[in-house]
Order: sequence, then C-alpha cells, then structure tokens
Amino acid sequence: MKKILKIILLIFLFSNPVYAKTQYLQEGINLFKNKKFEEARFKFEKDIVYNPKSELSYLYLSKIFKNLNKKNLQEQNLNAVILLNPKNEEAILNLAKLKLENSDYAKSKELNERLNLLCNKFCDQSKKLKFEIENLSKK
Repeated sequence: MKKILKIILLIFLFSNPVYAKTQYLQEGINLFKNKKFEEARFKFEKDIVYNPKSELSYLYLSKIFKNLNKKNLQEQNLNAVILLNPKNEEAILNLAKLKLENSDYAKSKELNERLNLLCNKFCDQSKKLKFEIENLSKK
C-alpha cells in the first residue's frame, strides 16, 4: 500500500504544472546554450503559456531573436521584460543597444540614463554605451 501511495505521489508531482513550468524554462535555457534556437524558442513560448509573467523566458526569446536577426521580435520581447520588471538591467541595456543600432539615439540615451539610475550589474557596459551614443550621435 505504501508503494502505491509513493507512486501516486510521484505521478502527481511530475505531472504538476509547476514542475512543467520550470521544466520548460530549464529545457529552453539548455537548448539556448547549445545554440538550438528554434527548439529553445518553442520551450520558452511553452513556459510563457504556463507562466505569462516569466520575464526570463521573454529575455531569452529576445536573445534568440537577436541571433536570428529579427529585430522587431527582439524589441517586443525586451519591452515585455521591461513591462514585467522595469528594473531589469539586462533588458534595458539590450533595448538601448538595439535602439542605437537602429539610429534612435534619443531613445538609446534615455534608456541608458535609466540604466545608470538602476545600475548594479551592468554599470561598465552602460558607461561604454554612453560613449558609443555620444560618438555616433555627433556624426
């Protein structure tokens, strides 16, 4: 009888949506690290179905779209991350870089200034970006 209860408990735990959420996210991260972008994209999108506020899934999707050179989708996902967490430094930095690539110097500068106010992990990159913005906007 105890074996049956253990089996039922294990089945319940592994079929639990909470387990599935973290499983999709982790599988997506592993696939991303192995540069299997389309497969990773599917896992992150699946994670978002179960957890629409998964800022990490949106962030990884933006990285995938950057690698696939799909700037509109990259920007959409970065905006989703910032909407979910306005203090996500990596998303702000990446969006500022994307805006700079698109010659939107004013928006890039605005985002970089915002990043400077929050700066914790990406301070050095923010300083480099400020220098790039200043140099490119003078041309």
